[in-house]
Amino acid sequence: MAKLLRRVWKSVTLCPYSQSNTDLESDSVDPAEKLPQDVFRLLLKRLGPRDSARAALVCRAWWSVVADEKLWHFFLREEAEETWEAVLFAETYLRSGFPVRSVVSDVYGALPFRLIYSQQKQLQGSVIIDGGSGYCKYGWSKDSRPSGRSSTFLEYGNIESPMYSRLRHFFLAIYNRLQLKPSTQPIIVSTPICHCDKPASAARRQLREAIYTVLFDMNVPAVCAVDQAVLALYAARQTSGIVVNIGFQVTSVVPILCGKVMHHVGVEVVGQGALRLTSYLSELMLERGIAFTNMNTVRTLKENLCYVAEDYNAELAKDVNTSFTVEHEGVFTLSQERFQTGEILFQPKLGGIRTMGLHRAVALCIEHCNTSEVGKVADEGWFKTIVLAGGSACLPGLAGRLEKELHQALPSTVAKGLKVFSPPYGSESAWFGAKIISNMSTYPEVWCIRKKQFRRYGVSAIHAMTLDDK
Repeated sequence: MAKLLRRVWKSVTLCPYSQSNTDLESDSVDPAEKLPQDVFRLLLKRLGPRDSARAALVCRAWWSVVADEKLWHFFLREEAEETWEAVLFAETYLRSGFPVRSVVSDVYGALPFRLIYSQQKQLQGSVIIDGGSGYCKYGWSKDSRPSGRSSTFLEYGNIESPMYSRLRHFFLAIYNRLQLKPSTQPIIVSTPICHCDKPASAARRQLREAIYTVLFDMNVPAVCAVDQAVLALYAARQTSGIVVNIGFQVTSVVPILCGKVMHHVGVEVVGQGALRLTSYLSELMLERGIAFTNMNTVRTLKENLCYVAEDYNAELAKDVNTSFTVEHEGVFTLSQERFQTGEILFQPKLGGIRTMGLHRAVALCIEHCNTSEVGKVADEGWFKTIVLAGGSACLPGLAGRLEKELHQALPSTVAKGLKVFSPPYGSESAWFGAKIISNMSTYPEVWCIRKKQFRRYGVSAIHAMTLDDK
């Protein structure tokens, strides 16, 4: 079929009328124009974008078909390296840079698909480094997933060394592992989630300035640093909402509006994270006399056997014994430990921890968002999208349980329309959020600070670009 179509294409393009501008301007009808547009559109789809672009030179009638945005929407969708939903989200809401768009009435009418296709074909890729809270994920934007892991840059090297030295040591190590020269490609770095008090705000600015300074001193051509919570939100194809990040040591509840962290509204912090969940499971296993050699075994069991019960008391009456084989360790059988581990997120006192439950922290954040001045000028329901992030947030049943608890804790008028989403890419959500940005048609122009900008304007260029509160 393809060969037949190409023969038709060749016979048309060799037509003498297609070689003469004077004939195109005459009143005579070009035989090429007699080809029905719907048939010609199908022909172009089979021939591909390159030949389709050449077809615009044949006659005016064909130019109108080739210029049709729907045709380039088809090509863009067929050749998309990401899921089409991710591409459409990025090009709709993120292509203009800061601040990101919140509402688009007509997606298909607003997007120049032909221009987007052309710009995306010129992208060369980017280095992505997600600092994480337990470990760092790094890789190439054109790859399907991160290529490696390492310690986070906050834990890298000698902790007594200056931040500049530690960051430089960290970034050089990552580039060596990737076998890339820093000067060859732009980079996206996720920055850790920081709290809203003044010391944390100052630390956030200092860390961001240090990241840009180190990378530009290493001759990186363009740098983009984005908050981890914002990237996790983008991975869920949202620009506004609340990100609940279960980090390594603490859990952060982060309100985000149009890609901007609302520090002045308040970032709630729960004093337990993935490390405490793993430790509590180890305690339960020891109480039952289940032996293990190291905490990696316990973490593996947590990731493969544990879940969050919809109704904790009802679950206690069930037989939930399940076995799992850990490589080089053998078979382990867990019972109530499977759901008791995640229960301390909602009932911290079960694990001997004095902190508020996860649902209460999220409800408190929602109440702050609902009563803040921001809610009066923005979409009233912007905070009703709750996105979970972090490896431990992948526990089955967590999203449903949190949503249930929130509907019970909040007034019905506030809870109406509230929805909790599981991490779209598991523990790698922030990395994939950065990947969505780096594969967007306007990257790196509208998202990165160029080395020349930084050399000319210094740290003021960073504060002009950043979405964080100063």
